[in-house]
Amino acid sequence: MARARAGNKSAAPDGESSAGARRAQILEIAARIFARKGYRGTSMRDIGDQAGVLGGSLYHHIKSKDALFVELHNAALAVAEQRVAAAIAAQTEPWARLEAACVELLEIQLAPDSLTLPMMNDFREVPEDVRAALIARRDAFEAIFRELVEDLPLDTGIDRSVYRNVLLSQLNGVGHWYRPGRLSPQDIGRQIARIFGRAR
Repeated sequence: MARARAGNKSAAPDGESSAGARRAQILEIAARIFARKGYRGTSMRDIGDQAGVLGGSLYHHIKSKDALFVELHNAALAVAEQRVAAAIAAQTEPWARLEAACVELLEIQLAPDSLTLPMMNDFREVPEDVRAALIARRDAFEAIFRELVEDLPLDTGIDRSVYRNVLLSQLNGVGHWYRPGRLSPQDIGRQIARIFGRAR
């Protein structure tokens, strides 16, 4: 988006550019706080204090805590979606594509500064309408894996929906037990792909 604006002769006035940059800064701060403290543990005051924005001024940049959380969750998944899509685009064989997706997803989720995993796993604390929006976006993201699994030459007795959901549960659960050391995120992604490859 920055490049597109740079080449646009009718660029936004400096005031609008400044406001956009300030909002982006607030979003980045809010994402870090949500990742550390969770939805319930984060307040708008926390965000305002960290961003140096007083009282009601924060609402000039952000509609509400719920809207903010949904925006940040969706942005994190959009980045993950792009990265996974790029990883599998480099492969043609179905099992190699699955492995590439597993490796890339774990590299995203297990990065020290990852926002994707905390945002994806904080569904229990949010209001019902927010949860519905988060689940809809997550389902759209998981369509990548639905297509990957559909292309696999699996045993005819294997239900592809069960296979996909168990695979994603395993991938999304790695963050709960992973500790840096003997195996890297890439190693674990390859191991999971190999284990699920035994279903062929």
